[in-house]
Amino acid sequence: MRRSATTSRFSGDIVVPDTGSLRGDLERYASDLAKDLCAPDTLALVRATIGIGGEQGAAACRGERQEQLEAILERERARGGQPPTLERTTDAVLAPLYYRGVFTDEPLTPEWTRTLVSHLLPN
Repeated sequence: MRRSATTSRFSGDIVVPDTGSLRGDLERYASDLAKDLCAPDTLALVRATIGIGGEQGAAACRGERQEQLEAILERERARGGQPPTLERTTDAVLAPLYYRGVFTDEPLTPEWTRTLVSHLLPN
C-alpha cells in the first residue's frame, strides 16, 4: 500500500522504546510523542490532517501510534507481565496527549506525561 506524504509523516518518527519496564517504556514513549506534538510543523500537519481528512485523517494519526503502543504492550506480555489493554492505554496516554496538543494551549511537559502513565499504572 502506497502512503501519501501526509500519512507517512505519522510513521517512523517515534521510536518504540525498550527501557526494560512497561512504565519506563510508556513514560519515554509519551515524552517523545509530546515533544513531537510540540513541534510547530507536526502540530500543523496533525490539525490539517484531521481537519481535511475527517475520520480517514484521524485514522492516519491514530493507526501508527496504536501499532507502536501495541508493540510496547506485547513486549510486556513477553516479559511475563499483564499490561492493560490497547484500548485502555490509548485512552489513558494517546487521547490526552493529542487532545491537549491539538485542541489546547496547555503545555505537554515531561512531568505531565508521566502523570498519564501513573494514572494508567498506579502501582
